[in-house]
Amino acid sequence: MSDTQIPADKPMATVRLRPSAEARAIRHGFPWIYADELVVDRRTQALAPGTIARLEDSERRFMGTVTVNPKSKIICRMLDRAEGAVINQDWIAGRIARAQDMRARLFEAPYYRLVHAESDGLPGVIIDRFGDLAVIQPNAAWAEDHLEMLAAALVQVTGVTTIVKNGSGRARGLEGLVEETIVLQGAVNGPVPVPMNGATYMADVLGGQKTGIFFDQRPNHAFAARLAKGARVLDVFSHVGGFGLAALAGGAESTLCVDGSAPALALATEGAAAMGMSEKFATRQGDAFAVMEALAAEGAQFDVIVCDPPAFAPSKQALVAGLRAYERVARLAAPLVAPGGYLGLCSCSHAADLTQFRNSSARGIGRGGRRSQLIHTGQAGPDHPMLPQLAESGYLKALFFRLDG
Repeated sequence: MSDTQIPADKPMATVRLRPSAEARAIRHGFPWIYADELVVDRRTQALAPGTIARLEDSERRFMGTVTVNPKSKIICRMLDRAEGAVINQDWIAGRIARAQDMRARLFEAPYYRLVHAESDGLPGVIIDRFGDLAVIQPNAAWAEDHLEMLAAALVQVTGVTTIVKNGSGRARGLEGLVEETIVLQGAVNGPVPVPMNGATYMADVLGGQKTGIFFDQRPNHAFAARLAKGARVLDVFSHVGGFGLAALAGGAESTLCVDGSAPALALATEGAAAMGMSEKFATRQGDAFAVMEALAAEGAQFDVIVCDPPAFAPSKQALVAGLRAYERVARLAAPLVAPGGYLGLCSCSHAADLTQFRNSSARGIGRGGRRSQLIHTGQAGPDHPMLPQLAESGYLKALFFRLDG
């Protein structure tokens, strides 16, 4: 990592905290500065989104090197707290190498989230690795501005031969960035097979949700698979078959995947075929709530059901409606569980904390006419580390219940 000083003829921009800003939290590791915490004068407003700047407190003491985006509510993101740091390819490569070292200790094959944004010291940057292919999500203006450098550092550290830029999602909109998904290097020839928990998933890295697969659910897939031996399994909001294919790998008697996306279900079907499990696998396309109501009308029963919906509460403003939606999922799923069977409920909403989600889930199960025991609480895998000072980085929650009656 370079510690070269910034050339004197190219002074770094300086931004300053307001006296009322919570400097202590920032000094203790909180990585964001909000617009109302910064002195936003004409000079600061004129900075191009993604500008690298020196952050000072209200007494003009150095606090860190930050990236500035005057168009974002998160106006500054901390890059480095060491004075004199230079944000160049060597610096980025150092962060990627540190992230890869930890993943290499945990996973036998290079299929994982390689960089998890602020938690890995690269704010707004998501990198998922699929063997020799990697997908970069530059969700902050500085990452978009330095994308070529990011890609070069990624190749330098990992040796990947194909790189995809996935420029989609809510986070980019909040940064004022346009949507764009392109191949930066190499070539993509169809879905990418991803081995995980003994299953084979097919990831559409160009047109699928997020980067094409959800690595964060890996440990929760594995727990569900332990419950699935000899079981009839229902995977609701299945995407490319996350829980359903893991259940087949765990010895399930049958799996039914439900999702609103025909392309996602086609990829799930392709994954089951790659596993040699086509005869045990079925899909049902449609609105998940409507499908669960239809299954109840048909008298269907399953030994294991897992519901992994999209973020119903992506913000504080959506929290009340989101918790009602999670309760409805539990209420509709509970009657479909055979006596003594298991129900897994998941939330990827950072605005809904674990207690709120657990209460909504338990209330829904009760309103579905069932009694329950909570037997397991899961979270994202270790390739999605949590930054302790940033609650948003610990977004995923998975609850598994055993139902009686």
